[in-house]
Amino acid sequence: MEKAAIIERAKDYIAKEKDANFRAEVEKLLEKEDFKELEDRFYRDLEFGTGGLRGVIGGGYNRMNTLVVKSATQGLASYLIKTFPEKAAARGDAGLKAVIAFDSRHYSVEFAEAAALILAANGIKTYLFSALRPTPELSFAIRRLGCDTGIVVTASHNPPQYNGYKAYWNDGSQVISPHDTGIIDEVNAVKTIKEISRNEALKKALLTIIDKEIDDAYQAMVKSHLFRPQLIKEKAGEVKIVYTPLHGTGAFHVERVLGDLGLKVITVPEQREGDGNFPTVSFPNPEEAAALDMAIKLGIKEKADVVMATDPDADRFGIAVPDSSGNFVLVTGNQMGVLLADYIFLSLKELGRLPKNAAMINSVVTTGMQKKVAEYYGGECAECLTGFKWIADVMRKWEHGQAGAMSFVFGTEESYGYNIETEVRDKDGVSAAALTAEMTLYWRSKGKSLLDRLNDLYSICGYWQELGISKYFQGPQGPAIMKGIMEEYRKNPPKTLGGIEVKKVRDIKNGADGLPPSDVLQFFLADGTVVSARPSGTEPKIKFYATCCAEAGNGLEAAKAEAARKLDAINKDIRAVIDK
Repeated sequence: MEKAAIIERAKDYIAKEKDANFRAEVEKLLEKEDFKELEDRFYRDLEFGTGGLRGVIGGGYNRMNTLVVKSATQGLASYLIKTFPEKAAARGDAGLKAVIAFDSRHYSVEFAEAAALILAANGIKTYLFSALRPTPELSFAIRRLGCDTGIVVTASHNPPQYNGYKAYWNDGSQVISPHDTGIIDEVNAVKTIKEISRNEALKKALLTIIDKEIDDAYQAMVKSHLFRPQLIKEKAGEVKIVYTPLHGTGAFHVERVLGDLGLKVITVPEQREGDGNFPTVSFPNPEEAAALDMAIKLGIKEKADVVMATDPDADRFGIAVPDSSGNFVLVTGNQMGVLLADYIFLSLKELGRLPKNAAMINSVVTTGMQKKVAEYYGGECAECLTGFKWIADVMRKWEHGQAGAMSFVFGTEESYGYNIETEVRDKDGVSAAALTAEMTLYWRSKGKSLLDRLNDLYSICGYWQELGISKYFQGPQGPAIMKGIMEEYRKNPPKTLGGIEVKKVRDIKNGADGLPPSDVLQFFLADGTVVSARPSGTEPKIKFYATCCAEAGNGLEAAKAEAARKLDAINKDIRAVIDK
């Protein structure tokens, strides 16, 4: 972009931004004539994508700030008013309603209130949580309060410099087509932003502060989905849990729910309180082994039976468990999904509650082992695109009796996301924590650990192992580089990967096998291994996933060695392309 155009956009931003800190950032950059930084902040608008906004906090149109949040919210409000004209005319409890939650990140409070006041200025009654609350509770609140939309201000597991904004629809799931593109069009068309003061919004009953009335109902819902409350009551004292919310929103609910059940929960003290700096971790993400270091050290000291972690907005959930020698082993998202699927199907069957058409849902990049587990119990496993909004979409279609409708029992994806209830239409780390505690007790009552049960399942389903590869492409050229990589794979798909023949290529860009269009390529290899490639929808990176199986007939160690060899060879082939 030309220097003059950058300066013009920067001055336009300064004139419109009411937050003094963000405005001052850009003013100083202009004074210093730091055009490299100015270009990064103004070469484009921060894109309101299909999931909302996510970006580095700061002044500029390519940053997360109050002006960008206000503009996005005005677009969302305009779309709601056009979509539901009768409700928009009714106002009050009969009119349009929204609910907003936020996490512990920098500016989350300010962004949440800014969004709430824009909605209120547009005549939309808005419920705002009084303090930080997790994403799954936001999804629950939408349905509980009968809202037409919801917003959660969070950047999930991203580094401290990020924040984000996720938009939800009236069923409690993140927006999908046609609402996603409809909202984006309205956001891009915003010229005037309607505003109202907090006092006026409260006086007109357009803003309501909420907390306990939703907290209590949410926690009761979580506990209602446990299978064996009597087992917990009898055996709770036998299990010790170490937990970390990684400076996020999870402690409030996880401690109360597990505590109410009589379970002993020891929270990592240094990571208990919300802190947007995330001072003890590089990435506040339970997918990262290092994020659980402090919890595992405390787990060793306390001789815990399980170490649990939730990410800052408590939708993701991860664990580590001790092996036979007392060393803690990290359980992957795929493995946790397998264990939970097994426990849910098994429990429903044992209790005589397994529907004839029981089915779980997972994403196209999640381990194939989960399908084997579902089939073992006579159930099915439906696939969807990556992202829990697509799991929610399948749930919605089943509820409406559309073709192939099944009875939902569980939803999961490889990125440490799990859903065991229909009252929430997103990942729920709090519910996952409660069910994992019960599952730990159940297998303990059978003389087994979670690792023992996982090994049992390997003998039934074969040994499955997964590989994830991510490559970041920062700056203005990043999107073009990622697009080029995907185009090259499309034009010249590999004949082999890791020395194994590619038997089939599935390109979901224009939709395939009943899946909506998405920039995803999948390579199905001759041995059953599946390799998938897709650019991230929330970060400047391209992601590859591989899932492969090795028969366990010659022993588990031999199967592990075979799977590792295959994945290592596949990794080298992919790296040869993306590391050029």
